[in-house]
Amino acid sequence: MLLAIEGIDGAGKGTLCRELLVRAKAAGINAATLSFPRYEETQFSDLVGRYLRGEMGAIDQVPVRQAALLYAGDRFESRDRLLALIADHDLVILDRYVASNIAYNGAKVSGQARDELMTWIEQLEFGMFELPRPDLTLLLATSTALADRLVGEKAARSYTDETRDMHEADRGYLDLVADVYGQLAVAGGDHWLVVDPTDGAGNLRPPDDIAAGIWQHPDLAALG
Repeated sequence: MLLAIEGIDGAGKGTLCRELLVRAKAAGINAATLSFPRYEETQFSDLVGRYLRGEMGAIDQVPVRQAALLYAGDRFESRDRLLALIADHDLVILDRYVASNIAYNGAKVSGQARDELMTWIEQLEFGMFELPRPDLTLLLATSTALADRLVGEKAARSYTDETRDMHEADRGYLDLVADVYGQLAVAGGDHWLVVDPTDGAGNLRPPDDIAAGIWQHPDLAALG
């Protein structure tokens, strides 16, 4: 099973990946994780780092298809690694996948231009690059306010010396990204699972509590 975890920066994707991996191994399931972009592992990830540091221009200055190609190229370089993980494991959990490319770049345009861009990215990654489609995509619907606080608590990243990269620093942009993610989830139907990681008071729930709820999904429960 290929499970992709999506959400805006600071949503808690990496933490959830680790929690789900622990739960899978405790259940005797052969599982692995992979995170995109694969910083310091691919040539395209180095370019993604330059983009996120603003070295190629501001968000609205970099041609949208150029930005999308950087992220798609990172996954194309990683394709053999991903396919090997799928072949050797019952569950592969991805921290970001193709939907990230669609949401983050789709948020930069609107109307027909957005529809055309979404179709282009899908054809590029799943068609031309022949990446496997996820069996289930999980959207962590974390608010931008909470995500912004969590980004500030992140450890140092290899691709930037700043507390926030170009995307993380623009909450207005992340609001748009979150909207596109919501649209993708609705269009994806049963292939998407939307999870609110907060409690009734708006506080972040413990990661193991979030993971326990997700593990009840029929596709995951069927693994063992």
